[in-house]
Amino acid sequence: MTYDPPARRLSDADTSEAHRLITEAYASPAAPAAPVPPVPAVTSYRDTAPLPAYGATPPVVQQGRPPMSQRATDISAVMLAGSVASVPVGGITCLVLWTLDAVDPVNLAIGAGAPVAVLLAAGALLKRLAGVHTEHHHHYSGPVHQDLSTTTTNTARGVVAVNRTRHDHR
Repeated sequence: MTYDPPARRLSDADTSEAHRLITEAYASPAAPAAPVPPVPAVTSYRDTAPLPAYGATPPVVQQGRPPMSQRATDISAVMLAGSVASVPVGGITCLVLWTLDAVDPVNLAIGAGAPVAVLLAAGALLKRLAGVHTEHHHHYSGPVHQDLSTTTTNTARGVVAVNRTRHDHR
């Protein structure tokens, strides 16, 4: 449904007033009183440049900082995670040193060095565990039957328990 306003014809005085206002709006500021023919206003623009290609087109280098490689991105993510992980350790160290303010310097050194020692020990443990493989192989010299059974016990019904065993034969 469209709305068509009733056609209304302007009087000659209204037409001349509209023409005067439009001429004034497009007049240059140097000569506001001189009538200037109306300048067409640009209300739209169509870019006639060809559209960019999609698919196997290589990326275009942009101005500014060059993009980071994947390795640099991974390293910066590790550094960010490490810096965030050091905040609790620093807070704990600060708290320990604050509570040990009335003791001798040896105890202060032990209190400041303990979190660092714990971090170094944890790092060495994690480095040692990096080489541990959980994959194991079984070698048999005869026929093998492997039975993977799953037993589910449902005790939600009160005193009566329901056991269901699912046998997966491979």
